[in-house]
Amino acid sequence: MNQPFRSPDLSMTTQAAEGLPRRRWSVAEIEEATRLGLFDEDERFELIGGEIVPMNSKGIQHEVIKVALTLYFADIRPREIIFAQETTFRLNEDTFVEPDFIFFRKSDGLAALNPRTALLAVEVADSSLRWDLGRKARIYADFGIPELWVVDALSRVIHVHRQPRLEGYGEISQHAETDRIMSTSVPGIALTLSELETF
Repeated sequence: MNQPFRSPDLSMTTQAAEGLPRRRWSVAEIEEATRLGLFDEDERFELIGGEIVPMNSKGIQHEVIKVALTLYFADIRPREIIFAQETTFRLNEDTFVEPDFIFFRKSDGLAALNPRTALLAVEVADSSLRWDLGRKARIYADFGIPELWVVDALSRVIHVHRQPRLEGYGEISQHAETDRIMSTSVPGIALTLSELETF
């Protein structure tokens, strides 16, 4: 008789060890645990400095904007540029994030995607806005990602981050949905949020 691996009543997070050291996970260990089925296929989390960080479920506004951006970026991207959606972006041995979009050169390829080959990360945020503008933006900056756009799906404001340095981006600006945003790291990528075709 099969028993469930974990009780549905058992919380996915804990703060029981607050102030105490926690076991550090590596990306390779998480990948192996996933292969063995220890994580549900649809379980969403990121690995930050060896700690598993559960991610909130996405609201409908997030999905509407993400679908519209997918179609838009596919139409306008330069031929030599590729983007991946919600891919596991391995930053180092104990950290990975899952950006909504990550742009890189076709010649570099997805298999070689790393902080040196990534050109632009785009996050669409609804419930995760504070995380995306705070700690996650600092992570992208710490790893030298040249440019980050955080699209607030609720207020329809785009937060543009440039000039990465340790502990944050040197240049951060906010743009209304009617503003034209042009990437400085990916020539040919520009966006006016209000002109997106949504469904």
